[in-house]
Amino acid sequence: LGEEATSLYEGARAKLAAHIGAPEPRCVVFNRGTTESVNLVAHAWGRKFLREGDEIVLTEMEHHSNIVPWQLAARDTGASLRYVPIADDGLLELDAVRAAVSDRTRVVAVTGQSNVLGTLPPIRDIAEIAHQAGAVILVDGAQFVSHNPVDVSELDVDFLTVSGHKMLGPTSSGGLYAKVQHLE
Repeated sequence: LGEEATSLYEGARAKLAAHIGAPEPRCVVFNRGTTESVNLVAHAWGRKFLREGDEIVLTEMEHHSNIVPWQLAARDTGASLRYVPIADDGLLELDAVRAAVSDRTRVVAVTGQSNVLGTLPPIRDIAEIAHQAGAVILVDGAQFVSHNPVDVSELDVDFLTVSGHKMLGPTSSGGLYAKVQHLE
């Protein structure tokens, strides 16, 4: 029975990895959803890599669950928060992202799709801006993964959160994708 359960569990991990374009199943961990995933990155990755003077870039369209963990990580590490404003048309302008990201930015945390506006930020372009600054990018995929085709390799994101119940899965199901380099 244990072997059967393990096989089903690992099969589900492989299916989710394939669904989001992850290069291999070990890039995905299961948890209770997007909120837990953001907390995991903010508290584990953030507390290991953030230092006083570092910057965390968020947008004004973030869900509360992608703000509070970063506020706590900033408080505990001495990092500061910067926010990318929303344009009057409800979009994120890349010039505003570029203006917010600096050589002190260590992480850019952005929604893949706004739960209020439905806005789809240009994730690939934001990832490029983050990486050029030496930062990682976390994408809150709660709405994004459930409503759009997603390929984490093509988007070049470092972390992506997944909310299972947004895809007709059970309550308190979800996962976190992390690039292999962040797992080692």
